[in-house]
Amino acid sequence: MPDAIVCSNSPALPTPAGHYSHVCVAGNLLMISGQLPVTSEGQTLEGESFEVQVRQVLANLDACLAEGGADKSRLVQVRVHVTDMQHWPLFNALYAQWLGDHRPARAVAGVAQLHYGLAVEVEAMALLPG
Repeated sequence: MPDAIVCSNSPALPTPAGHYSHVCVAGNLLMISGQLPVTSEGQTLEGESFEVQVRQVLANLDACLAEGGADKSRLVQVRVHVTDMQHWPLFNALYAQWLGDHRPARAVAGVAQLHYGLAVEVEAMALLPG
């Protein structure tokens, strides 16, 4: 019988407005839906600097990892979407600061636009402990 898939939402983040969950666990893998720069109160940060938006996205990833029972040291793949590739060096610096020495696989894509006019979205996959 296949492993159960368990999906849930982090209480530290707003309930998703769309038809998805913040995280889903399948076997020993934790899948994290794309995280936008939206605060725990549901405020979108489209008027804020790119740095503020990135820091919020990384905090949202932390909340999703915690909900799934992991932390950033367990990340195996990260996918980043940015609306302006000129921001890439700043993203990379903030991401490296947040992640430390751990270097999971990563992809970056420049996109024309993101929901709410935001500048960055990050989705990820992590391996659960044990």
